[in-house]
Amino acid sequence: MTRIDFYFNVDHKFRQVADLATLALTRQRRLFVFTPDTAVTEQLEEALWTNTPISFLPHCRATHRLASETPLVIDWSEAPLSHDDVLVNLRPEHPPFFSRFRNLIEIVSPEPEDREAARKRFRFYRDRGYEIRSHDIAGDRTR
Repeated sequence: MTRIDFYFNVDHKFRQVADLATLALTRQRRLFVFTPDTAVTEQLEEALWTNTPISFLPHCRATHRLASETPLVIDWSEAPLSHDDVLVNLRPEHPPFFSRFRNLIEIVSPEPEDREAARKRFRFYRDRGYEIRSHDIAGDRTR
């Protein structure tokens, strides 16, 4: 069964994605970041290129010819999915294909509408019997 983690009170979602991706890559895990649209995909790609001057997070889109070999795939499109390791959801609704992944990570800002959408996703997963772990990032405002 998919393990689900919610990260709440995240001020900078893209930084949180970069932190999670860095950690995942050091553990030789693979991430698929599911974005709401092309604009957010492009913004996240830009943020990853400028994450820090000494780090590089190799990434590409799902349709890129190297997607099956790239540890970090970012896209708004559902197909084709090149792995089933870790899914990071940046959409307001639950991903329809989340259960094929080993792990699902939901990142939630302190904004009221984002929190409300997250509550609906939380209930959706909980009502289907998924165990959910919550992480409150509020204490660490550097994220």
